[in-house]
Amino acid sequence: MQTITFIGSGNMSTSIIGGLISEGYQAHAITACDPDETVLKNIGEQFGINTSTENAKSVANANIVVLATKPQVLKEVALDLALSISNNPNKPIVISIAAGINGSLLSQWLGSRTAIVRCMPNTPSLVQEGATGLYANEHVSDQQKESAEQLMRAIGSVTWLESEELIDAVTAVSGSGPAYFFLLMESMIDAGIKQGLTLDQASKLTLQTALGAAKLAQKSDVRVSELRRRVTSPGGTTEQAILSFEEAGFRTIVDNALIACAERSKSMGEEFGE
Repeated sequence: MQTITFIGSGNMSTSIIGGLISEGYQAHAITACDPDETVLKNIGEQFGINTSTENAKSVANANIVVLATKPQVLKEVALDLALSISNNPNKPIVISIAAGINGSLLSQWLGSRTAIVRCMPNTPSLVQEGATGLYANEHVSDQQKESAEQLMRAIGSVTWLESEELIDAVTAVSGSGPAYFFLLMESMIDAGIKQGLTLDQASKLTLQTALGAAKLAQKSDVRVSELRRRVTSPGGTTEQAILSFEEAGFRTIVDNALIACAERSKSMGEEFGE
């Protein structure tokens, strides 16, 4: 069983570790690192894994290193790990979940021949329903790609990308996507309350509708545009709502929002890579 070291022990690391443990991964093969000893105590007690405040020492013999720190501190963390990773006899794969920090910067900090996979998970990973896009550089072997995929499948679905530039699009669509749906649900709940429903009633109806729609779309053999068409009867109630959305420029609003998100993802690399 391959050994895994997580650098940073926040929510995403906790989610991945929880998913791995639930799938039978051995706790003794996992190490979580963090400067906060209280965080380490909690995650150690929760999963029975190894914990440490010494990043470089903890990656010295790992097969997989997961960089799960905030983007603004990743340069400092990566530079501190570089020697341990280059001297690691296992030639580990480094998996980065930091938004905006591109592979070129990671290679510059960690070493030019380091096997690196960039990935962008999202917050539903907290309940093992995440969506993750991954991109591997030229130093990642097929076996290492399988290891990265196995790791991220512990928290949901996985999609491989043919070019690193698409990570920004993944950030816009799925990385930040849950917040868009939360905003829509929030707005529907508020609108339901204005029409006379209680908060509990509006919330229960909205959340179940969102869940049901997603499950229906997943299990259907037609595109979501066709599913939308099928429930939009000419002259019916749904049609009136859809027409209102369209007249307000709903598609343009969504398009502009995702462009703004992707552009911010691109600029973060410049900002935090200095």
